[in-house]
Amino acid sequence: MKLYTSKVVAAWLGLTERRVRQLRDEGVISEKQPGLYDLQATVTKYITFLRNGSGKINLNDERAGLTRAKREAAEMENKLRMGELHRTQDIEAGLKTVFLNIRGRFLALPAKLSPTLASMGGNQTAIFDELKQAIDEALEELSDYRVAFAARDGDGDGEE
Repeated sequence: MKLYTSKVVAAWLGLTERRVRQLRDEGVISEKQPGLYDLQATVTKYITFLRNGSGKINLNDERAGLTRAKREAAEMENKLRMGELHRTQDIEAGLKTVFLNIRGRFLALPAKLSPTLASMGGNQTAIFDELKQAIDEALEELSDYRVAFAARDGDGDGEE
């Protein structure tokens, strides 16, 4: 097996000697001995490197990627229109409304229940039952998404 200098390899590949050294440093080609290369193996590795894109932008791949991105955007827009997909800010606003309604319902319980509980004279069982019934009632009402998403000031019970 005959070995060749970087000058010969550069001439065969149509590159400068400096570029040959850069390709060596990048691991694209390799030396058999310091400063000497197997010409056939080096040419094969360089061709493989070029086929795999050699780190340059392939215009066809870029066009295909742009077309794919446009198609995906159009599909998402269609799903939005059909109601199969929802924007993040819409979901966040809906969840905020639900949580504010839940919070409001539970914060209203002490004011609503304190007169009743005060009249029970310390009967723990009756107090427990009254609290449980009020909590269950609030949770049951909020389990209907239409109620949970209702505007806070229009929740219909007249209490605030």
